[in-house]
Amino acid sequence: MAVIVERPKLRTAFKKARTIAPLYTSGPVAVTQDGTKLVTCVGEDVVLTNVQDGVEICRFASDTQTVNSLCITPSGSHLIVFTSSLSLRIYELPTSEEPTRKRVPPIRVIGKAHEAPVHVCVSDPTSTYLASGSADGVVKVWDIARGFVTHVFRGHGGVVSALVFSYPRQMSLTEVQNMYLITASVDTRIRVFNLTEGASTSSGGGKPEAVLEGHVSVPRGLDVSPDGRWLISGGRDSVVLIWDLLTKSPVASKPKKTNRTSAALTPTLFKTVPVLERIEAVGLIRTEEEGGDKSDHAPLQFYTGGEKGVVKLWGGKNCELLRTLGKESATVTDENMEDQRQIVNVLYLPSSSTIISIHADQNIIFHSLEDGSLVRQLIGYNDEIVDAAFLCSPSQKNAKRDSHIALATNSSLIRVYDTDKFDARLLEGHSEIVLALDRSATSALLASGSKDRTARIWAPEVQTNERSWGYGCVAVCEGHAESVGALAMARSGDRPSFLFTGSQDRTIKMWDLSQIPDHAEEDTVPVRCKSLTTQKAHEKDINALDISPNDRFLASGSQDRTAKLFEIDYLPGPNGAIRGELKHIGTFKGHKRGVWTVKFGTAERVLASGSGDKTIKLWSLDDFSCLKTFEGHTNSVLRVDFINAGMQMVSSASDGLVKLWNVREEECSATMDNHEDKVWAMAISSDGRTIVSGAADSVVTFWEDCTEENELEKETKRTEQALKDQDFQNYLLLNDYKRAIELALAMSQPGRLLRLFKMIASADCEGYSAEAFTGNEAVDDVIKKLTGADIAKLLRFVRDWNTNAKTAGVAQQVLFAIVKLRPVDNIVQTFEDEASHTALEDGDLEQVSSNATSGRTALKEMVDALITYSERHLARVERLVQESYVIDYLLGEMDDGMFGNDDDDEDQMDVDVVNGRQV
Repeated sequence: MAVIVERPKLRTAFKKARTIAPLYTSGPVAVTQDGTKLVTCVGEDVVLTNVQDGVEICRFASDTQTVNSLCITPSGSHLIVFTSSLSLRIYELPTSEEPTRKRVPPIRVIGKAHEAPVHVCVSDPTSTYLASGSADGVVKVWDIARGFVTHVFRGHGGVVSALVFSYPRQMSLTEVQNMYLITASVDTRIRVFNLTEGASTSSGGGKPEAVLEGHVSVPRGLDVSPDGRWLISGGRDSVVLIWDLLTKSPVASKPKKTNRTSAALTPTLFKTVPVLERIEAVGLIRTEEEGGDKSDHAPLQFYTGGEKGVVKLWGGKNCELLRTLGKESATVTDENMEDQRQIVNVLYLPSSSTIISIHADQNIIFHSLEDGSLVRQLIGYNDEIVDAAFLCSPSQKNAKRDSHIALATNSSLIRVYDTDKFDARLLEGHSEIVLALDRSATSALLASGSKDRTARIWAPEVQTNERSWGYGCVAVCEGHAESVGALAMARSGDRPSFLFTGSQDRTIKMWDLSQIPDHAEEDTVPVRCKSLTTQKAHEKDINALDISPNDRFLASGSQDRTAKLFEIDYLPGPNGAIRGELKHIGTFKGHKRGVWTVKFGTAERVLASGSGDKTIKLWSLDDFSCLKTFEGHTNSVLRVDFINAGMQMVSSASDGLVKLWNVREEECSATMDNHEDKVWAMAISSDGRTIVSGAADSVVTFWEDCTEENELEKETKRTEQALKDQDFQNYLLLNDYKRAIELALAMSQPGRLLRLFKMIASADCEGYSAEAFTGNEAVDDVIKKLTGADIAKLLRFVRDWNTNAKTAGVAQQVLFAIVKLRPVDNIVQTFEDEASHTALEDGDLEQVSSNATSGRTALKEMVDALITYSERHLARVERLVQESYVIDYLLGEMDDGMFGNDDDDEDQMDVDVVNGRQV
């Protein structure tokens, strides 16, 4: 008895589920105190991101100028931004974490806050004041709520490089609670200003209470302990200085209403700590002992970040190095790459004991102070996406297919993302750009090919805790003379037995993978893989390789416009010896340009190839003939793959599109568009329900199958439409014109309304009244009582009907009824309210304030359209009237010519005389 195999249902639609877009390109970075929201710069835009899942929440409306500095108030309520246009913009941070496309407008804009660009700004602990330092050496203190300047400090010897507020909270009842502002500039001096005493509030610039000299290069970081005693400063002179701000006993202040005293600020240098690297950020770590010990040997702990790209923790009596967060790169030899790895800023979150380091290569790394582990890593910018491959979870406890995705970009580092949280890791090993990726059959291992002429195998790292994960290099394949631009791992079995690599040297190599480990240890030395065979395959660069599902055949695609088929001979020999060979079987010829991709069918003996000639060809593996050609892309086809048991194909091309093809019908089922450049990378999940596309615009898009959802939605709409159609017919039978008209307007069906108005205008219709404007008094009453939104929609229908001579009569009748039954002010107000509602939905607050103008403009445009076509119809009617006179004349002349006898003429004359008309 034959077994009936049910064919899978064709997929017809994919929706954009999420994207990995540029998160941070350069510039300042800020984070809320609870660590849940991150503010970064992408070009000229300021972006708010949810740290937990890496999803963009919103963007802030900017002045399209480069952002020089920004900060978030400690309360997390406001965002302050300074741009190169010298403007100060204050925003309210949204409380909702739901993503929105509406840009958040500023609540206050100060056009020219400084005379020079502002490179540093900081808010005080109470979120009341803002300090900003500009390139001309001027520091201003602002009242955030009211937007005015409270203090102006001049005299800095150049660009202000760092700012910090000192507002001690742990003061005795007899002490005055003073607020200080501490500044640093390129003249290497650190200045302390008193914001409470009147001596420093002059608009001409108050004098500092103290000037600290100790650095020999520009200080880049400042921080003050909560008790206001310890000041720490770090600079590019590779030292950290610890200052004691209160070294003398308090003295009486000037006579005031209160008897409290304030401490005289007399800082002295307490300790110099050589850190042996240029410092870009420094800060104090809050400990349990903070503020409790004010002795001269208080156990301070602080962090530093700089040119080596790692965060260092210092502390103890001698301020020795306690711990290093992150790893210094051991593979980078280029000085430019070293500069990219350096830290440009460090953010500290006491509430969660987390340190965030921002690197020059646009990476943002979260470190835990509890155990020093890497908690999370956000990659700001991926550059061009070259290739992609799904991986299973590296966790030994909860292995999940397609939980991670690896990306090859225009870099020597491989990016591996968690597809749920977008937490990422960087895989270091290659010395030049990675060109190709492939995964094993179980998705546990990853293979990469690079311009450094090598291929590497990556395996999951052994987990040290629940949060740690990553991949390490376990094998290296060396031997090619040129770049490795294509590779393919064995498809069957739990472990891949071999790997094929294709190179610009026009050869294909087969590598033995039988000795590679399953997991990477911290001290794992990569295995040097043995080459089993080398074969010259093409006359030009090899662009693509693929292995058949049964590991029997290898296909290759090249710039020489051909694809070739090879038979794989892999045999384990005695004493562990392994033999591998390739046998050329046939060549697929027919493409007019280079072949960029090849892929074996999953169910039939076919091979798909994509070429620079904009086509996809399906080849037979039996006679190497072309079975079908798929045309639709407008540029080179770069990737192709099969889904749905080989019944459908997915392709990506240089036109920025991803297309879904029906193989049997040879037609495109769906087109996915979310890229603006070449889509080099494409990966498909194991179940075929998720497609990932990566392009040269540095955007990665996840497309989810929504065929069932679309069909269910269409069925629901059909059901609702049928019910509404039945309701409409019932209303007409019951002469309930009010509900019929409201229902037709709600369904946006101008055709039904047109037929309704035609019907009631007929004298044969029940309820017809010649005195009614529309032909029915009940309909006149409905038009008189319609809401504003329905009247605006009805007027738009009338405008459309008026453009056609066949329906212009009904349009004029309805328009006449509206004008007669409703006052003009009511119609104008209707369009103004509609404009306000639309602007409010779009988040354009400026447009909401000018709703009257926009509403009148929309009404004027509609009236102009009505007048134009009405004049045409009137002119046409006038021409018809004139032509009717001509017809009457012709008919009269024809009557005179039909009878030629005199008697008839006399009879006609008599008739004319009787009627009193002259002949």
